[in-house]
Amino acid sequence: MPCKLSVNVNAIAYLRNRRDLPWPSVEGLSRIALDAGAVGITVHPRPDERHIRRSDVTELGHLLRMDYPGKEFNIEGYPDARFLDLVEKEKPDQVTLVPDDPSQGTSDHGWDIAANRALLTEVIARLHKGNMRVSLFVDPDPALPALAREVGADRIEIYTGPYGGAFSAEAFQREFDKVVATGKAAEKAGVGLNAGHDLTRQNLPALVKAMPNLQEVSIGHAIIADALTLGMAETVKQFRQAIGDF
Repeated sequence: MPCKLSVNVNAIAYLRNRRDLPWPSVEGLSRIALDAGAVGITVHPRPDERHIRRSDVTELGHLLRMDYPGKEFNIEGYPDARFLDLVEKEKPDQVTLVPDDPSQGTSDHGWDIAANRALLTEVIARLHKGNMRVSLFVDPDPALPALAREVGADRIEIYTGPYGGAFSAEAFQREFDKVVATGKAAEKAGVGLNAGHDLTRQNLPALVKAMPNLQEVSIGHAIIADALTLGMAETVKQFRQAIGDF
């Protein structure tokens, strides 16, 4: 099965929220991503709504159900009561559980599954009753896929931040080996495999080649950065045309 791309639109919402304006449009740019072939859209609604708002979740869920049947909606978050109420209302295709503290700027570590076994078992069973696939965000550690399976997870998402931030050859190889070993352990444990965080067009191909069981990558920051880079010249030209600067 080839690896699929889910586009994380948190960074779009973060940019929009800097001003009291409706653009850039989270829904509009999600449409562009889906029309370009993305398998789905990923959001991580945080309690302070500093990027994705609860209203965005509702609008995107409606968009996917009505205009893009067959595309997937993935909602990430810490399973507190408010989050669980939200996903049970929206019924996304996949819920990715992350162990984030509300004060964190971004996800920076995976679950200690052994320490949170009771919580995760209960939450996963609850989400399964709503026919939602559940993925656990985990560090690159080959011991974790089997534990994820024990608590009922359908997939794991490997936290690839250290891999994405490895800029020396030695660090790159060390982090690459950890991710790949965890991917192989997932296949052995019988859990599906996702990955995400600081993945780019440059560092992603090596992982896809080394892990044929990699089903999905969730990418946001690098897509937005590349879109700005690739589209900057054309956008400046159009603004110059708009003001007659020729």
